[in-house]
Amino acid sequence: MQWEFRDDRPIYTQLIEQIQLRIVSGMYPSGSKLPSVRDLASEASVNPNTMQKALAELERLELVYSQRTSGRFITENQQRISQIKEQLADEKTETFFLQMQQLGYSKSETIERITQSN
Repeated sequence: MQWEFRDDRPIYTQLIEQIQLRIVSGMYPSGSKLPSVRDLASEASVNPNTMQKALAELERLELVYSQRTSGRFITENQQRISQIKEQLADEKTETFFLQMQQLGYSKSETIERITQSN
């Protein structure tokens, strides 16, 4: 998964979202060790301080935890990972329905289009 950034929002918030996506999709498995701040920052082509800020927020969200001498790890709390996954899905769904509404589709028309597509 490539790191992609847009100019419309702060980079650290986009880092948070992209790392959350990597966690809930299993790209960063539960209990696994994250690369160092410098390695992640280099991989994403961002300043290490920006990556540090994003990781600190992920710790606050209880998706990542630090072990003093070992680095950062992905939470093993599957319930927390599921909560974040549901939250991300709700946000994406809400955005999608809003965009469809802007195109002139009602919720029921949008759902009909989705079911016809599959």
